[in-house]
Amino acid sequence: MLPTRHEGIYLVQTTDFFYPLVEDPYMQGKIACANVLSDLYAMGVSECDNMLMLLGVSQKLTRKQRDVVTPLIIQGFSDLCEEAGTSCNGGQSVINPWFIIGGVASSVCKTSDVIMPNEAVEGDVLVLTKPLGTQIAVNAHQWIEQPTWWDRIKHVVTEEQVREAYEAAMFSMAHLNKIGAQLMHKYGAHGATDVTGFGILGHARNLASSQKAAVSFKIHTLPILNHMDCVASAIAGRLNFKLREGFSAETSGGLLVCLPKKRALDFCQEMQKLDGIPAWIIAEVVAGERTAEIVSDVKVIDVDNSVYAKAV
Repeated sequence: MLPTRHEGIYLVQTTDFFYPLVEDPYMQGKIACANVLSDLYAMGVSECDNMLMLLGVSQKLTRKQRDVVTPLIIQGFSDLCEEAGTSCNGGQSVINPWFIIGGVASSVCKTSDVIMPNEAVEGDVLVLTKPLGTQIAVNAHQWIEQPTWWDRIKHVVTEEQVREAYEAAMFSMAHLNKIGAQLMHKYGAHGATDVTGFGILGHARNLASSQKAAVSFKIHTLPILNHMDCVASAIAGRLNFKLREGFSAETSGGLLVCLPKKRALDFCQEMQKLDGIPAWIIAEVVAGERTAEIVSDVKVIDVDNSVYAKAV
């Protein structure tokens, strides 16, 4: 958040990029766009004035592959920009050893447009607006074609269940956090962050560390894409995602919003009404030393994967 030469006017700007993680290039473009915009939404900034696209096209692709994949990624990115009420007006494209997709989101704001992430008080609660387990769903979907890995999880999940979780993860990642950003203002949010690469606990700790008041967060509930908790447990001896420990990476995850306790349920209900997807109260704000933890008897919610296909 940068001050401009105009009094009371700020530039809120963010950039992010990553490697492709789903098979559909059009959906990958949408996921990249949603991921970039989430940093604005986490500050309560629901309107983006301009998007730039960052695109590294892999030199390992044939010309024919490039001619098919690249336009689809660009189209997905542009279509979600339009859905968000903005547009992509430039960027940078290069030939690169690996495919990379990302962007830059910019918004010109007044102070009242922004919700700073440091106003949590004892008695507040934390709400999460998207389920966890996307990384596991993407990996499990790849393992269907890799017998060495599939043999380790096939006793806890079927191919159909993995495909359903993968579809849910893909559509969840491509879903904008814009409604959540708008409702943060209506329901008096005291701060938020988006949940991505550090996992739910990593981002909760980062948010807790920035608070003005001496508070901590106790996470008591983990909403996880259906069957992905079982997959994570089954594979833990070979690959530990640390899902229940709170460190499983997410891509384009939900907002983790700090709200007054008496308003949190209404926030969740209106999210469901307007956005078509659930939100969950997952943590309490208590007196503490600006840290976060997951309680030992954490409750796991198996999230209905079909919800996310319906929401698109």
